[in-house]
Amino acid sequence: QVQLVESGGGLVQAGGSLRLSCAASGRTFYGYMGWFRQAPGKERDFVARCSWSGGSTRYLESVKGRFIISSDNTKNTVYLQMNGLKPEDTAVYYCAAGKYISTSPADYDSWGQGTQVTVSS
Repeated sequence: QVQLVESGGGLVQAGGSLRLSCAASGRTFYGYMGWFRQAPGKERDFVARCSWSGGSTRYLESVKGRFIISSDNTKNTVYLQMNGLKPEDTAVYYCAAGKYISTSPADYDSWGQGTQVTVSS
């Protein structure tokens, strides 16, 4: 099973930027990576996904044009560049690895511990 470690969260003012990183080890059997987020009292929602080749990208409608997912095979790391952050983006962000192309959390097999992103107004 792949191990995932996220980093890069923090507190930022509205309009600011953050870059989240997800370092993966043992990813051989997982072709797709996703970013999800969960706000207090809410379900875990899909944010973005890509393949390790950088293709098959898809985004939550509300983050299109602001967030960019990318992968670096040489570092076994997936990134989520978040620009134009809004207070409603506040959540714990998780990266996940899956074998199939999907936006459903149920289709991802391995998860990181999460990193908090807080956007102040």
